Amino acid sequence: QVQVVESGGGLVQAGGSLRLSCVVSGRTFSLYRMGWFRQAPGKEREFVAAISWSGSSTDYADSVKGRFTISRDNAKNTVFLQMNSLKPEDTAVYYCNRDSPGYSYYTWGQGTQVTVSS
Repeated sequence: QVQVVESGGGLVQAGGSLRLSCVVSGRTFSLYRMGWFRQAPGKEREFVAAISWSGSSTDYADSVKGRFTISRDNAKNTVFLQMNSLKPEDTAVYYCNRDSPGYSYYTWGQGTQVTVSS
């Protein structure tokens, strides 16, 4: 069973930066588009960003465009999310998962908490 482990969250002031990492077990990581998602208290989980299997194509939610950058290292089964110019509304638990059409999500990891103070 594939395991997903997110890390890198924390408490940061508005305007600050964080870099999240997500390690995925198994031997098929490099075959799939991967995404970052987030869930704020009392809200549904929402899409944040995604990256193609090769890293050549990315996609972002409008709310994070120009501030967040997704990247991946297939040799290390890792996907990253660089978050700059953080806002209080970015406060949420952040998760990564497979985001490939036609394929189900992996079992969700525990996520990593990001808290942005004003």
